[in-house]
Amino acid sequence: MKTVTTEIRLARPADAPVVAEVHDEAWRAAYRGLIPGAELEKLISRRGPGWWEQAIRKGNRIALLGFGDEVAGYANYGRNRAKALSYDGEIYELYLRPKFIGLGLGQKLFESARLDLGSHGLDSMVIWALSDNEAAMRFYRALGGKPVARSSETFGPSSLDKTAFGWNA
Repeated sequence: MKTVTTEIRLARPADAPVVAEVHDEAWRAAYRGLIPGAELEKLISRRGPGWWEQAIRKGNRIALLGFGDEVAGYANYGRNRAKALSYDGEIYELYLRPKFIGLGLGQKLFESARLDLGSHGLDSMVIWALSDNEAAMRFYRALGGKPVARSSETFGPSSLDKTAFGWNA
């Protein structure tokens, strides 16, 4: 029997190409049919390896989840950007390659990001999800997130509702 290990670590500049690859795969799977096609393509193309390398070099906290010899997903997180919400931290993005969904890896990545935020004094946190993204909505509810706010985001001609989930310390 072969043992497969999981590892979560902060991304390094050399990881930028694989983060861009995971981003591309995950966003296509998560948002196809929700975000209009041309807008989705624009969003994905803006986040190539150069964008990720710059984000990593700037010190953005981007955690990679390794599963065996593959990067299965990433989380990008830091201080809460929505000042109207009284939460310290925010997970900006948490994505897995589609083939790794349903294995409990998303929960591991979530818990790792939450612990890291807490170790930096950011004890409460928020995550936004498109309200029509049923898988994300179920996932954050299952992790104990409580809907705390609603807003909308414009993607080309479409305005999509989004929900903020909050976790207190």
